[in-house]
Amino acid sequence: MHQRVLSLASVLALSAIPLAAQEVGNAFSLTVQTEPYLEPHIPRPEQEAEAAEKLAALAEKTGGKPNILLLLVDDMGWGDPGSYGGGIAVGAPTPEMDLLAREGLRLTSTYSQPTCTPSRAALLTGRIPTRSGLTRPTLSGENPTTNPWSIEATLPGLLSDAGYRTALSGKWHLGEAEGSRPHEAGFDEFYGILSVISDMSQQLDERLYPDLVLRPERLAALQELSEAAITKGLKGQPLEVAEEVTSIDQLGQIDQKFADFSEDFIRRAAADDVPFFLEHSFARVHNDSYPAEGYAGKSPAGFPYKDAILEVDDIVARLIGVLEETGELENTFVFLTSDNGANEDLAPDGGFQPWRGGKGTTWEGGVRVPGIAYWPGMIAPGRESDGLFDLTDFFNTSLALAGVSETIPSERFIDGIDQSSFLLADNGESRRDAVFMYSENNLMAIRWMEYKIHFKVMLQHAARRNLDETTVSDVGMSPWVYNLYTDPKEQASSGHSRFEWGLPQALQRVQRHLATFADYPSTDIGLGKP
Repeated sequence: MHQRVLSLASVLALSAIPLAAQEVGNAFSLTVQTEPYLEPHIPRPEQEAEAAEKLAALAEKTGGKPNILLLLVDDMGWGDPGSYGGGIAVGAPTPEMDLLAREGLRLTSTYSQPTCTPSRAALLTGRIPTRSGLTRPTLSGENPTTNPWSIEATLPGLLSDAGYRTALSGKWHLGEAEGSRPHEAGFDEFYGILSVISDMSQQLDERLYPDLVLRPERLAALQELSEAAITKGLKGQPLEVAEEVTSIDQLGQIDQKFADFSEDFIRRAAADDVPFFLEHSFARVHNDSYPAEGYAGKSPAGFPYKDAILEVDDIVARLIGVLEETGELENTFVFLTSDNGANEDLAPDGGFQPWRGGKGTTWEGGVRVPGIAYWPGMIAPGRESDGLFDLTDFFNTSLALAGVSETIPSERFIDGIDQSSFLLADNGESRRDAVFMYSENNLMAIRWMEYKIHFKVMLQHAARRNLDETTVSDVGMSPWVYNLYTDPKEQASSGHSRFEWGLPQALQRVQRHLATFADYPSTDIGLGKP
């Protein structure tokens, strides 16, 4: 077991509940585990049969496999889209995202990782990042000591082997060294940026970064480590520079260029009658925000971040329009989400959520994100659910929709759950029992039913400083527990006073989860900190 993962002994000591209490009764446990390497799930036989019938009917109608489109926004808060309480109320209407939510399934308890690299790894591997070692964002010019993509099996790789055409358009941020780029990690095609937009803006914006941009020696040293460029690659071929980024104006247009590539990719796949998996990974709305042509001041708020939200919404509309125009809309599963909560540290260049904390924390504001599942004719319109959906579930669900669940490798533990029946059945319920939340290699909390149980907490030492001035702290004798239906802002723990009945159940789940590391150890790829 990874030495920094919270041990069972530590959990039990925190709660002061004897181990014997963990073993009494199983009336709360509804899960089954079909394979030792798979996360236990809640069986839903009726909805599973309904989903299977829908998929079979679609396959008979189309004669092929469904497409999969992942719309991944960078740093968009739970409360940014109008369908989640934001939109025009916070100065940036999102009619297209709201339309997808109305005509599909709006998930209110979708969970990411606290920061972008871990979430992106979870989506592509189905694994909690402490297992793969991709536990935090890589920084300017930094590369892991071990290439995780030489070890991990990826969603695009498995789908490509199954006859899909796969592409990443936009932000990668999962490795820049040779052997760890998107087209070397399973994608057939790549067009985008290897790191993050702030890696480029810090080389260009003398207003925000004068201590770097106006210091030629420093700037030159950084540019040797991290090139400001849009790159491209095809599987089996070397990475190429598509366009060097030398100005703020170019940065402002970067998401439009990604949209151009995605549109072309969809059209080519449709023309060739081949199923596709496209991860359209926005550079927006991560800092720093520079408006694209025609978007400066376009939002009611008038701030660059809010203008960027409008641009994201317009690009969503554009890509959905391309699916419709090519006749692929009814054969495409669309999932829209964010890689973590809004970054409050950079306000006003950051978004909104109604929860405690933000990006970088395991409070709800850091890990609870929008999740919209849209598929005309397959997902009934107007659905809403508070059922649990973890971003690792996207891995298993996509493979199930493609009909290749059997390709999931057995030599590593998979934390994701096939949620295809949850999404497709008209009255579908989540098959996930609990969500485990990590900060790097620290097990911090779990969500079970409507309860959030913290075994470690992140304490903020200055307003809106979730990343820059927050420490990880142990809790006292009792875990901190919040009923998210009555205390959604996680303000006053009621662990020992109102949740004694549930603590043994939470601890059983932690015990079972931590036990998986004995047979399936974590990988250390060199991202530890002093």
